[in-house]
Amino acid sequence: MRLTSFTDYGLRMLMRMGGTPDRIFSTAELAKEFGLSRHHLTKIMQKLAKVGIVETRRGGGGGAKLARQPKDISLGEVVRVLEEGQALVECFQADGGNCTISGHCRLESRLRIAEAAFLANLDRSTLADIALNEPITA
Repeated sequence: MRLTSFTDYGLRMLMRMGGTPDRIFSTAELAKEFGLSRHHLTKIMQKLAKVGIVETRRGGGGGAKLARQPKDISLGEVVRVLEEGQALVECFQADGGNCTISGHCRLESRLRIAEAAFLANLDRSTLADIALNEPITA
């Protein structure tokens, strides 16, 4: 299984936020710490805020913090949110993609089972399990 960079960056950001869950982080600070695009992290933060994983504040002293305790945020939930709309294979797309063997494929069910097992495994871990307590320094 392969996760998008969007999910990878979101998980990194949440790992750091999970280390100090009551602290407010700016996207600029997180972008600098991880060497990532601030614009990209802003999009990720907005998606996480929309589903209630983080809460954001505008203005002076603004930024984002976790909306729930790290122990209450499963990694499976985070991956499902950030990977939304990303099909594992073409035939898993909402429109079925352009698969020429659809209806005859014996691989599809096995891939669906593997994907479900992958997410079920992540559901058994929480943000608390992977939290980073210290800033990452290059």
